[in-house]
Amino acid sequence: MTTVVLAAQAAQGGGSMTFLVMMIAIFAIMWFFMIRPQQKRQKEIRNFQNSLQEGTSVITGGGIYGTVKRIDLAANKVDVEIARGVVVTVDKNYVFANAAASQTATNA
Repeated sequence: MTTVVLAAQAAQGGGSMTFLVMMIAIFAIMWFFMIRPQQKRQKEIRNFQNSLQEGTSVITGGGIYGTVKRIDLAANKVDVEIARGVVVTVDKNYVFANAAASQTATNA
């Protein structure tokens, strides 16, 4: 009887190690395919926001296309001209993409 109990405990102990290895593998796969690319994309967006210049065509977080007219680094705001004579002030963190680059990517 004791031998059966010891054998069951040994089999159970090996199973928990396999479970732990599988959980680590699943986390590694999720990190590699989901978290890491998102971090790289966020870094690209942040670099774009920091390199904004007047005259750059941009797309805001709301999907509005426009041209940067003025950048206020102190207030972290950007004035974007969305139509001739229509200028809106947008938080710098909501300017996500270069409109000229996205236009050429969709046309290619």
